[in-house]
Amino acid sequence: MEKSSIKSGRTIGERRERLETASERMAAHKKIKFWQRIRIIFTTLAFFVIIALVVYIGVLVFRHDDVLPQSSSTVVVPYSPTIEVIDEDSTAGGRITSRMKEYIGQAESDFRELGYTPTKAVIPVGSIREVDFYLDSYNGFIKMIVDRGTGVSVEDADRVIRYLSDIGVSDFTYIDVRIEGKAYWK
Repeated sequence: MEKSSIKSGRTIGERRERLETASERMAAHKKIKFWQRIRIIFTTLAFFVIIALVVYIGVLVFRHDDVLPQSSSTVVVPYSPTIEVIDEDSTAGGRITSRMKEYIGQAESDFRELGYTPTKAVIPVGSIREVDFYLDSYNGFIKMIVDRGTGVSVEDADRVIRYLSDIGVSDFTYIDVRIEGKAYWK
């Protein structure tokens, strides 16, 4: 006959439930209350720190707004061309947009920073965004487009001019830097 594996007076997990005394329950209750108070204190402290940061940032922003001068002398003047600008399209009546003028003025400034002397800018017939720049001591012109920044276009033109100089080409009809990452010359 087989013996039973279950012992009397024991549960399946072989543990008898332990009775908790009243003092143990009170100590556990005090411990839970203590940690609840600590959480409330830290939450309140974090809330006040966040409020203080928001107020501090707000004060900084308003203080800087008050410091800025409100006069008309702070108006930023856009670049304006000092070279001759020719619009070859007779139907436009020679009206060049302010964006085009600013682009030409900024490109002129960029060319001067690199040591070139622009002589004139031509807006070709049938073109809305293309500008051809003529530089002093060069026979050809540089095709640029207003959709690209003047800085990158002028730098690309400078690289092509230096490259042509390095390979012994001193005369070109045009240099085309209208497409990013590519340059053409003829």
